[in-house]
Amino acid sequence: MAVVRESGIWVAQFVITKFHGDDAYDPDAEPYETVETGNQVCNGGISCLWQCLLGNGTATAGQTLTYFSNTNAAIGVGDSNAGFAATQNDLQAATNKVRVGMNATYPQHTDSTAAGATSIVFQSTFGTSTANWAWEEIAAFNSSTASTGRMLNRRVQSLGTKTSSSSWQATLTVSVTP
Repeated sequence: MAVVRESGIWVAQFVITKFHGDDAYDPDAEPYETVETGNQVCNGGISCLWQCLLGNGTATAGQTLTYFSNTNAAIGVGDSNAGFAATQNDLQAATNKVRVGMNATYPQHTDSTAAGATSIVFQSTFGTSTANWAWEEIAAFNSSTASTGRMLNRRVQSLGTKTSSSSWQATLTVSVTP
């Protein structure tokens, strides 16, 4: 019997948009820098997606199978440059790490059978008083509470040092292409 192989590609990209002061909250503000990077998917995040696809997910916050909804999803950053492992379930920083919930209307996905319906966009804003350290890791979660829920993906890369004189916006776009 011949084996038919299908293919699909998971493409995930973080974009960090950096603003002076609280300008990240001003839709007309121009960023002073933009950093783009990919990431790697985590086993627990994949498992959560499959379980939710099977109908085994929950809207209850902080559970391993919580939906990646506006109420629950978060982007987290930390100052650890510890290498990536698919089995990780949290940021690796010891103390300098935080998760920030979604901006209003995120995550965004348009339901359709059209080609453009293959992606989802997550976005969180880190204001002037949040995450003021060297950003060495970034990840998406289904919980804004530390040490709970599942980590969808993680990227280890020096993204710059955020200070209290800036606000940074982290946007993650995940696409699965046929």
